[in-house]
Amino acid sequence: MARIAILLGEGYEDSEFDEPYACLKDAGHELVVTGTEKGSTVHGKKGGSEAKIEHTADELQPRDFDMIVIPGGHGPDNLRLDQAVVGFLQDFSQTGRPVAAICHGPQLLIEADLVKGRTLTSWPSVRKDLENAGADWRDAPVVVDDNLITSRKPDDLHEFCGAILDKIELRPERESSAG
Repeated sequence: MARIAILLGEGYEDSEFDEPYACLKDAGHELVVTGTEKGSTVHGKKGGSEAKIEHTADELQPRDFDMIVIPGGHGPDNLRLDQAVVGFLQDFSQTGRPVAAICHGPQLLIEADLVKGRTLTSWPSVRKDLENAGADWRDAPVVVDDNLITSRKPDDLHEFCGAILDKIELRPERESSAG
């Protein structure tokens, strides 16, 4: 099964972490909650969810993962200030493996310079930021552009999780040197 890093910051959208986490865990995938302070607990913005940060981005190697998932809410805006998280995302993107971001998650894609010339969706207030960074924004529940999967909002979680599962099942295996 796949090994997936979830980039999670304080104030994330509760359901945008909880539902993909449960969906991917139920499908048998290994999930690694990654953030800025190992061992800390981050909280959803609605107060109904919390998660423990298992690793910081500078502890991880992109080659050891099959996918990255970025929940929305305020978390991505907080994470974009951490150079280790941004660098990990940039290095991971060079593998060509999938990155999935929902709602405000594309803010982190902007910070990592991954959106120019790409077609994406997001929460409506992120639209102008994406367009200014060179992306083609679409108002659709899910947009898949090669290795990028983006989605708009919690109401789209069913389609978002389905697109993630579809993409991870089609992924090429990690290199045999991955550990």
